[in-house]
Amino acid sequence: MLSVTNLHAAVEDKEILKGLSLEVPAGEVHAIMGPNGAGKSTLSYVLTGRAGYEVTQGSATLDGEDLLALEANERAAKGVFLSFQYPLEIPGVPALTFIRTALNAQRKARGEDEISAPEFLRLAKTKAAELKIDFEMLKRALNVGFSGGEKKRMEILQMAMLSPRFLILDETDSGLDIDALRIVADGVNALRSPERGMLVITHYQRLLDYIKPDKVHVLASGRIVASGGPELALELEREGYDKYARAA
Repeated sequence: MLSVTNLHAAVEDKEILKGLSLEVPAGEVHAIMGPNGAGKSTLSYVLTGRAGYEVTQGSATLDGEDLLALEANERAAKGVFLSFQYPLEIPGVPALTFIRTALNAQRKARGEDEISAPEFLRLAKTKAAELKIDFEMLKRALNVGFSGGEKKRMEILQMAMLSPRFLILDETDSGLDIDALRIVADGVNALRSPERGMLVITHYQRLLDYIKPDKVHVLASGRIVASGGPELALELEREGYDKYARAA
């Protein structure tokens, strides 16, 4: 599914990714852990096409298609989704309007018909209930005045509505209490499927107690320096990143 080979990327002429290679097969959930400044968020932004990130070497493909040759909106239409660490607020744009516009834009890009208003509302109400989101909240401006937990649940709702093929979760656990974390994790786990891959970026083991990864990778100094099973995350929780940072 996702294949990243010898990826080098820079921001404002400072190299952040320094030969990163990664394979995430369809149907698997992989976690990336690492210290601050290792390049975790940079990887998510490079894969999703955020402006200001220059790829200087290497490749990234989704099902064999060159992601780096596509604009950000084209990657989204192909099914790449990024859940932000700090979701943006958009004053004046109701959450329902935002989600329906995004969904129809993707459907149009894929040559599909737009979703009808009644069908969209039925789907939104069902998914909101599953995530314990008050439907009235969806009529408010996107993320404006929302708590941290509400913002993250809104991101998971967008994922459920858009049904992407590859999910990148950038520190989705940031700022969540235990109850909100469990609800968000349940929403993510509901999207597991043999046709879908996920990349979970986190600092801490606690998220991985709820979203069980198939594989864990350690990212340090812009490279993957170790990979293993879920037990690797437990080791990092006990011992920290020092030995991997020194090795990198």
